[in-house]
Amino acid sequence: MRTILFVCTGNTCRSPMAEAIARHLIDGGLLGDQAGVFAASAGVAAGGGAPASIEAVTALAALGIEHSGLSTRLTREMIGNADLVFGMTEGHVRIVRSVGDDRYNDRIIRLEPNDDIEDPIGLEQSAYDALARRFLAIIPRRLKELLDT
Repeated sequence: MRTILFVCTGNTCRSPMAEAIARHLIDGGLLGDQAGVFAASAGVAAGGGAPASIEAVTALAALGIEHSGLSTRLTREMIGNADLVFGMTEGHVRIVRSVGDDRYNDRIIRLEPNDDIEDPIGLEQSAYDALARRFLAIIPRRLKELLDT
């Protein structure tokens, strides 16, 4: 089983949305019937145990995607267990690399290679809806590019 880990700051908006969308796409056959890929998420500054923001859950629900996880703080063990770690920003990538072992650096990359995915926290629902649509465009491409066998 291959594991992909999405990482943001608090693990209540971006990374849980990305995790839910990735799971939805993988379950829908994006990588084939025998993909064997598990999606998870964590936050570099997550308190742990907080639900995803109502705006994130609402944006996912509008796409027919469910999410029911609680925030989790990123650990060195999570990084070591992941085959691929997607940071939402270049700053997240740097932090994840500082938490993990240097031998894992090549598996820690930015989800959108040429652009940071900014935090929608505190913005209107439309920002979350736009982010969900952006993830639907980015995640299939990145998963197929990096994991398709």
